[in-house]
Amino acid sequence: MHFAFCYLHCYFFKISHTKHIFMENKLANPAPLGLMGFGMTTVLLNIHNAGFFPVSDMILAMGIFYGGIAQVIAGILEFKKGNTFGMTAFTSYGLFWITLVAIFVLPDLAGDKGFRTDNDFMGWYLFMWGLFTFMMWIGTFDKNKVLQFIFLSLWILFFLLAARNWTGSAAIGRVAGWEGIVCGLSAIYLAMAEVLEEARGRKILPF
Repeated sequence: MHFAFCYLHCYFFKISHTKHIFMENKLANPAPLGLMGFGMTTVLLNIHNAGFFPVSDMILAMGIFYGGIAQVIAGILEFKKGNTFGMTAFTSYGLFWITLVAIFVLPDLAGDKGFRTDNDFMGWYLFMWGLFTFMMWIGTFDKNKVLQFIFLSLWILFFLLAARNWTGSAAIGRVAGWEGIVCGLSAIYLAMAEVLEEARGRKILPF
């Protein structure tokens, strides 16, 4: 009787454990969400930087919700998967977009135009994000080539934007805008490549 009880206990424990492992393995990949939030918002902002349109509420809304909150959510889900790189990247860049929107909006809410950050100091903000991105780029060296390109083009973008702020050069700003469009499109490409690979069960777009 005791032997039968132990056997049944071990049998059901094994089923439960196997089911738990299976459920863990079925966790969705949060990276495409984060990459799409980053990529689409980056493209739209850099269409402005390239000189086509002024900053509008559309870009600010994208910065808060898709570029900001969606990336933070993706970062939290990467934490759940034990991916330190993905968690750090998505959470940080999500909060970058939220702080960037705040830099635009807070001076008007405060009603004090002297509260606005001047161009030189804003250059240092962009430079620090470029430095962070450069270090993250080193972390991509053993990852796929598209991800390496995203981070490479992103730290170049941040440094170009910092240079624009420090020099006041509209030409550098337009170059940064075109470079940023390429950066954002590369993130969209990788997001769709990962989604299509999982949806179709095979690699559709190379990465």
